[in-house]
Amino acid sequence: MFGQIIPISALILGSAFLMIAGGINGLILPLRGSIEGFSAFSLGMLGTGWAIGYVLGCILVPNVVARVGHVRSFSVMAAIAVISVLLSLLIIHPAAWIPLRALAGFSFAGGAMIVESWISERTDPSYRGRVFATYTMVNLAATTIGQLLLIMGDASGYLFFILAAVFYACSLFPTALSTTTAPLPLVQPKLDLKILWRNSPIAVVAVFLVGVSNSSFGTLAAVYGQQIGLDVASIAFLVSITILTGALFQLPVGWLSDRTDRRAVLIGLALIAGLTDLFFMIMQPRDVTVVLIVAAIFGAMIYAMYPVIVAHANDHADKDSFLTISSGLLLVFGAGSIIGPLIGGGMMAVLGPDFLFGPTLLSHLVMAGFAAWRMTKRAAVEDEDKGDFVSSSTVRMNTPETAMLDPRTDEDQAS
Repeated sequence: MFGQIIPISALILGSAFLMIAGGINGLILPLRGSIEGFSAFSLGMLGTGWAIGYVLGCILVPNVVARVGHVRSFSVMAAIAVISVLLSLLIIHPAAWIPLRALAGFSFAGGAMIVESWISERTDPSYRGRVFATYTMVNLAATTIGQLLLIMGDASGYLFFILAAVFYACSLFPTALSTTTAPLPLVQPKLDLKILWRNSPIAVVAVFLVGVSNSSFGTLAAVYGQQIGLDVASIAFLVSITILTGALFQLPVGWLSDRTDRRAVLIGLALIAGLTDLFFMIMQPRDVTVVLIVAAIFGAMIYAMYPVIVAHANDHADKDSFLTISSGLLLVFGAGSIIGPLIGGGMMAVLGPDFLFGPTLLSHLVMAGFAAWRMTKRAAVEDEDKGDFVSSSTVRMNTPETAMLDPRTDEDQAS
């Protein structure tokens, strides 16, 4: 195992720097925007901008790499990311921050795709599952570190903008100094809704709704925390604990979904998440301990949904189609991510911070209802015919190249 990790350790380190920078940048902007008096709707637009840039990066960067190569392309992505962060510090206005956030999303997607393609090329297929797990854990840890770094300083200053730019620049070193052969061209994602719908209607609807819900919360959780009176440390823990519990809870969820109808598991996750949505909206907690405990339950539910959906879609997929299905679903998720922050920010601006959980509640109820209806229309897949459940990082970290690292890709190609 170590023999597989050591050759790609520099690339994993580069990915870690990218994720640390993304963790800092994703949290400092809503915090600083709230301090500057930006409206919740404007701050929600930051998430929309990031999602648009991220989707465009997944679609366009493969063409850039095909023209100028991996190393030069990654250098461009790092430069764009640094520029977006530093200009956000120089021009503190939502009209500037929204397109700059889109640039950050574009460069983040492109940089992640390039690193992942390199790792995939250097990984022996027999070790792909363990390398994928290591890569996922490193990314989760790095993102959490980036978010928790905000505990150490003042969000109203320039420190964290500079730190994000520094870590984006550091992510350039491993690829720029690598002597390994450049990998194959990047995956070009394609969105064919007819194929996706024919394969699994519930996967299309559910992944779109997960995009709406998770992007709304992921973009505006820091704004919610600030508006209900939490300090910066508590806000950082609020954002981080949801990701960590979501990652940990995927283990029992995966075990259960491999042994029962995955749609029933998804319904259970959606209903429990809906109860936490209602708690936040009705009880409107302000005690930091209560907020963090309920947020941990909320995160465990919402961040375990996506891998269940992908596993369910793969159960129904034809041979050799996992990559097509997973990359298509990622683009559907991106479409939901564009809409979610707009709805969440608008509801917070009109009705108050607790209504951040309005669009998430609606998404979870519709998801549970549609899944229950589909269970009456299509029989469950027999356990012996199921593919394996594979844990995933939060979807905002995934790209079409992530599917190339997924061990199920090789299983489908070998079947």
